[in-house]
Amino acid sequence: MQPLSRLATALAFTTAGLLSVTAHAEEPRYNQISLSTQVSHEVAHDLMQVTLYTEAQNQDPAALAAEITRTLNAGLAQARGVQGVTVSQGSRNSYPVYSEKGEQISAWRERAEIRLESADFAALSKLTGDMLKTLKMGGMSFSIADATRKKEEDALIKDAVAAFKERAQLTTEALGGSTYKLVSLNLNSGGFVRPPMRMEAMKAASFASDSVTPDVEAGTSQVTMNADGVIEVQMP
Repeated sequence: MQPLSRLATALAFTTAGLLSVTAHAEEPRYNQISLSTQVSHEVAHDLMQVTLYTEAQNQDPAALAAEITRTLNAGLAQARGVQGVTVSQGSRNSYPVYSEKGEQISAWRERAEIRLESADFAALSKLTGDMLKTLKMGGMSFSIADATRKKEEDALIKDAVAAFKERAQLTTEALGGSTYKLVSLNLNSGGFVRPPMRMEAMKAASFASDSVTPDVEAGTSQVTMNADGVIEVQMP
């Protein structure tokens, strides 16, 4: 066989092989159905977050910064003395205050935050009341701890798979099929957070008073597990 003929034969075999692979890869699959299910569980918030801040104004920016730093450091030291409370610094901003005509800077204003978090609501509530003698309330919220959320999500996996299998069987029967094959399945977690308690619902004055520390209602969130997949219904 001449070299050119051998090359033409090789190309012919190669082309035929590629066509065969392509045809096999693009072979249509029938009776495939996409399904999704969701299961959820209401979980009580077990973490409390409080933001406190100090704010002041002064014509001398250096004196202002020193004043804010002293107040901030005192608050941080006070909070760090309470066991079970995680303490961190929040944002700190300084900005100019202009004269009435807006032509020149008349003073400087600065604000700095302290953020507190704890699973001990009573301890954090008491600490908040004590710190409000020198600081202001910036906000309060509640959430689910990471460990708690993971435990709830793990518990929901079996429920999500069971719900998917139930829907898959129901769909198969509705289509007149005998059974089904699972083509793919994805599990995704999520959740809906109830609106956090705002200052209007829990006045800062109630913490700052010398009376008994007020009870807090942390609320709940929904932890969800979604099962999304594809089944192939086998017809009789």
